[in-house]
Amino acid sequence: MKMILRYLEQLKKECVLAPLFKMLEAIFELFVPLVVSQIIDKGIANKDMAFIMKCSLMLIILAIIGLASSITAQYFSAKAAIGGATKMRHSLYEHILSLSFTDYDELGTSTLITRLTSDINQIQNGINLVLRLFLRSPFIVFGAMIMAFTIDFKEALVFVVTIPVLAVIVFGIMAITRPMYKEVQNKLDKVLLTTRENLTGVRVIRAFNKQKKENIRFKNENQDLNKLQRVVGRISGLMNPLTYIIVNGGIIALIYVGAFKVNSGDLTQGQVVALYNYMSQILVELIKLANLIITVTKALACASRVENVFNINSSMEFKKLSDKYDTKSDETKENVAKFELRHASLCYKGNSENSITDINLVANKGDMIGIIGGTGSGKTSVANLISRFYDATSGSVLIDGVNIKDIPRERLLSKVSVCMQKAVLFSGTVRENLTFGRTDISDETLERAINISQSKEFLSKKEGYLDYMINQGAKNLSGGQKQRLNIARAIAANPEILILDDCSSALDYATDAALRNAIVRDLSDVTTVIISQRAASLLNCNKIIVLDDGKVVGMGNHEELLKSCSIYKEIYDSQFSTNTDNKNGGVN
Repeated sequence: MKMILRYLEQLKKECVLAPLFKMLEAIFELFVPLVVSQIIDKGIANKDMAFIMKCSLMLIILAIIGLASSITAQYFSAKAAIGGATKMRHSLYEHILSLSFTDYDELGTSTLITRLTSDINQIQNGINLVLRLFLRSPFIVFGAMIMAFTIDFKEALVFVVTIPVLAVIVFGIMAITRPMYKEVQNKLDKVLLTTRENLTGVRVIRAFNKQKKENIRFKNENQDLNKLQRVVGRISGLMNPLTYIIVNGGIIALIYVGAFKVNSGDLTQGQVVALYNYMSQILVELIKLANLIITVTKALACASRVENVFNINSSMEFKKLSDKYDTKSDETKENVAKFELRHASLCYKGNSENSITDINLVANKGDMIGIIGGTGSGKTSVANLISRFYDATSGSVLIDGVNIKDIPRERLLSKVSVCMQKAVLFSGTVRENLTFGRTDISDETLERAINISQSKEFLSKKEGYLDYMINQGAKNLSGGQKQRLNIARAIAANPEILILDDCSSALDYATDAALRNAIVRDLSDVTTVIISQRAASLLNCNKIIVLDDGKVVGMGNHEELLKSCSIYKEIYDSQFSTNTDNKNGGVN
């Protein structure tokens, strides 16, 4: 609740006016049975048409005022609910983006999507109903009981017995269903995860003819969700019939006792009708309150899940950008390595073994470093340490002689640019993708990046060139085109350290060779790290690191490694013969 109230703090006016107008509507509604009582006892009994018309006009006026109050309350409650949910969604999204890769690995993407969408929608519905009914319904219930006492004390005792029994039923069901609704959302996470995996990998599923298996998997998880929802629904569904039974029992008691009192002259017929109307009002409001309790129970369960994400502090802390550091001329230190790994090891959360162990690597300004090794050898883990996507579990990483943990995020992002394995482009123009996150990149810089990345050849054929529209998921581009644009985006940032993490796997050998030659020619002052499965992609590197099972098993240039590292020689020989290595991989 504290979290929800925090996002409603700037909407105090709406949060106050909505229940106030609902209370105003309730007040006028409580007068209706009294007016009806007067019509019966005085108007109809005395056949006074003028009095009946006057009271009928009063009922119309009460209805009009009540309707206006209700519409006004609906407006303010909707404004508060939507406004609060929007702010919460923005804050949650911003908080999620501030989390580290380790936190993403632990939480999972599907549950974050559910909490950003379904959970916050449930909270929004809860806020809306609470502002409209949370004060109105109890006010009507207790107001009707008080009004009943003004009519007849003994008859009003029926209300005294009925209301506590109803309260026990309502709040008892709420206590039972709240944890169950939380479990429903957890199972919804699983269904969303399966759906996301199947839709993303639909081509793979069809290629291996696994549609039936995946259908069964989705059906089983959906049935688990359905079963739990039905159990919760049955328990929640008891609320309406139980409240009907209790209230109708109270109505029977009222009419039974009232009939004797009318015969004895202690009550009038109009007063009995008024008492019946008050009991009916209680019934209606308790039904509303029951639905409110169900919605609020869902909302509180979802709020707990959202708050759990907010309570997660990023496992990676960055220094603040201070003037002292910002003016530090670490770039002028000629003798300081551009980046350095000192006995660096990395173990991902949940793994028992290190991904990389005791890595020592020094790269100076303008160096081209190559990293090669078999699948799972830890190549990407080295890139993750240099870009600080993950912190080293032991050892240290230095950039310009400064521990990477002491470098502010803004400073680090201006120094290091990464092109990851998976090419990711967003729907929008080529220009918007190349300047993603930055608006100060000139067309000249973009043109240079396009030329170096070998994107000019296909972009010049696209209508609009830099303004060519990329579809969602870049479906209108080939794999190689997507990779080249991703490389162009990394180069356009003008980094001091450029990391290309196996991002040219879809390029043909000629384009790959042209890309490497352009990097050597035009990015001579940039420290470049090229991670690749292809030995030919690393022939231009002045230092190549060979990894095996997370450990460095070879370091040197191409010729040195062919002589000293059996693993590198095995990789090279498996890819190229002696007669074709210069043709396919050499510098032109």
